[in-house]
Amino acid sequence: MSTTTLRRIILFIASSCVASFAIAEPVTYEVEPTHTFPTFETDHWGGLSIWRGKINKTSGSIVFDREAQSGDIEVVMDMASIDFGYDPMNERAINDVLHVAEFPTATYTGTLADFADGNPTAVEGTLSMHGVTKALNLSIDRFKCQPHHRTKVEVCGADASATLNRADYGIDYDLANGFFPEVMLRITVEAHRQES
Repeated sequence: MSTTTLRRIILFIASSCVASFAIAEPVTYEVEPTHTFPTFETDHWGGLSIWRGKINKTSGSIVFDREAQSGDIEVVMDMASIDFGYDPMNERAINDVLHVAEFPTATYTGTLADFADGNPTAVEGTLSMHGVTKALNLSIDRFKCQPHHRTKVEVCGADASATLNRADYGIDYDLANGFFPEVMLRITVEAHRQES
């Protein structure tokens, strides 16, 4: 093999690598509010029962770079849309527990982490709620991206969860009456790819 031919091969390989790196860019996915409903479980009367509810209005985004195995997530929750399935409980949560007039949103932001088989299995992040921002890491039970079966636009979905202590966020309603402070938060999200 001649020196000229060898140089051409090396240049071709180098240019191919550069092209590959140029293609591998982060992709932004916009949270789909009609398919994203964070849910929670909270104690009622010190172990008497568990109340479950969801947040009906959300927004946010996922930025995902599959090649670099990195990404970020932001989910903004409209706390006035809290829904226990029982209006008097909703009103109490909005007015007396969460003080939504003063703190209208809760926001989770984090970095995708602990990749396995190309997908993240955790999020390292923070939850800002009730005027307090605290570290809160999520465990991802499922993370998947695929073309939407109707629009063919790529959509990513995830199911992530963590347990938090509401007292850490200054939400102490009825704790003096023996209510447990632990709340299980589950963020189930779907997000559609945005054109660059």
